[in-house]
Amino acid sequence: MLVPINIIVNGEEYHLKVKPNQILLDVLREDLGLTGSKQGCGLGKCGACTVLLNGKPVHSCLILAPYADGKEIVTIEGIAGEEPHPLQTAFAEKGAVQCGFCTPGMINAAKALLDDNPEPSEAEIKLAIAGNLCRCTGYNQIVSAIQSCAPSNSDIQTEKRGKSNE
Repeated sequence: MLVPINIIVNGEEYHLKVKPNQILLDVLREDLGLTGSKQGCGLGKCGACTVLLNGKPVHSCLILAPYADGKEIVTIEGIAGEEPHPLQTAFAEKGAVQCGFCTPGMINAAKALLDDNPEPSEAEIKLAIAGNLCRCTGYNQIVSAIQSCAPSNSDIQTEKRGKSNE
């Protein structure tokens, strides 16, 4: 038996039929070809599959696809417009990307935080990304990248970049 669902993914509407026990991650990766979200632990412990569901970060390996019916989903592929999202740029500039496996989930978690709280403290950043594991960076670069995207820091970053280009 298949269940019909209607979802909006990265601004595009999809009408799908899914198995009642199919997870959202599999729909995104297999049915829609959006492979940015990664299958890590499959238990909701690593955060590699983090997407935004109605603006909130969720582990898509724990969400049954029928639950997403009528909801809006944003994956890493939908974060950027024509230019990379500032978080993507900051992650690259700050060395917060090494192997890259955790990066899509980290960026989605960070985007949700900054959308909700544009001036987070370091403690709030650490709490927001606590559900996302990184085995490469040690987290300092990730926290720094997220901090640099706060509006109060973006002017400083732009000024630093301008001076380094002179």
